[in-house]
Amino acid sequence: MADLSKMRQEYTSKGLEIEDLDKNPFKQFETWFNNALEAKLIEPNAFTLSTVGLDLKPSQRTVLLKMYDNTGFRFFSNYNSKKSEQIEQNPYVSAHFAWLGLERQVRIEGTIKKISKGESLKYFLSRPRGSQIGAWVSHQSQVVNSRTVLETKFDEMRKKFAKGEVPFPSFWGGYEIVPTYFEFWQGGLNRLHDRFVYELIDNNWEIYRLEP
Repeated sequence: MADLSKMRQEYTSKGLEIEDLDKNPFKQFETWFNNALEAKLIEPNAFTLSTVGLDLKPSQRTVLLKMYDNTGFRFFSNYNSKKSEQIEQNPYVSAHFAWLGLERQVRIEGTIKKISKGESLKYFLSRPRGSQIGAWVSHQSQVVNSRTVLETKFDEMRKKFAKGEVPFPSFWGGYEIVPTYFEFWQGGLNRLHDRFVYELIDNNWEIYRLEP
């Protein structure tokens, strides 16, 4: 057994108080997200998406946040993927942002829904051409014999769509996570971390502190 008990990172931030927080969790997220951008953290828009299907077995994967506002958080995917299958079976999801360079984490819980085809198309047209072709190539989450198969399919699609725009695939598009719960976590000395929750109760965001 690998013994990792000696691995220890002491958190050094000055801590977090409720007075430091915006009353709107979306604005608080924006502040911390901008801090992550300013700190030049790697892929600050990457988050772990957790889904659970009818078999009650949780699945996790890293996806990239592409848009957010005061209603929700959006990312894009193949609608035939395992994540999409589980989303169809159970619309409750969890998202986790780990900005460890700032000794911070954000956890979001809520429901998820597809965005409109028009909104998905708008984003699809903004993607690099290679990414557009890649959406046609990958049967996401399906077994494939080798990378060569994917590269061959990519070349075939590249030739097929050589003239004009790459068409929008009907099996691809965006999702929006609509939060009902946020947790903002700030590392603290002696493992006394600061954790604040925003919970949507009767259409109002209630804020409270959790023990570490």
